[in-house]
Amino acid sequence: MGKLQYQCMMSLDGFIAGPGGDMSWMADYLGPDPAVDEVMRRTGALLVGRRTFGGDDPHKGTEQEGEPYGGGWDGPQFVLTHSPPDAAVPGVTFVGDLESGVAAARAAAGDRDVGVLGAQVAAQCIAAGLLDEVFVSVAPVMLGDGVRLFDDPDAAAVKLERLGVVESPAATHLIFRVVH
Repeated sequence: MGKLQYQCMMSLDGFIAGPGGDMSWMADYLGPDPAVDEVMRRTGALLVGRRTFGGDDPHKGTEQEGEPYGGGWDGPQFVLTHSPPDAAVPGVTFVGDLESGVAAARAAAGDRDVGVLGAQVAAQCIAAGLLDEVFVSVAPVMLGDGVRLFDDPDAAAVKLERLGVVESPAATHLIFRVVH
C-alpha cells in the first residue's frame, strides 16, 4: 500500500493560497520539475477538499484549467464534501466523510500513493493519524496574507522527520514523514 501524502506549494511566509483563495501567484513557479514529476508518477489517486476542488486554479485561463496538476496527472479523484454537485464529474467521486474517502482513494491507488490536496483535508488526516508524509514545494515569494499551510491554533504538535530536500529551478521541495 502506498502512502497518504499531503502535496502542496507554499510561499516562503507559509501561505498555500493568497487572499480570498487566490492561487494565481503559483503560475510563475509551475512548469517542468523532475521532483514534482516523480511525485505525480507515484500518485495513484487524489483525496481532495471541496474548496480545493472548486476553488481558484493557478492555470486559470489556460488549456490546463481544472485539471489536476495542470493536466500533468490523470487518475481517480475523491472529493470530500457534504454537498456534492447535482451533475456527475468524470473521474471524480464525491464522498461524505474522511474515513470512507481515504479508504476509497487507497483502494483506487493500489500500491501507489494517495495525494492529499487541501489544507483542511490534510489537517483532518493528521488529526485522525492517517497522514504519512508531507511534500511541500516552497516558492521564493512572500504573499503576506492568505490561506496558511496549517492554521489551527488548537491543534496538537506534530512531529515530523525530514526525508529530503530537493532543489529545482522554481522551488525548493521539502519531504517529511509524519511521526505517529
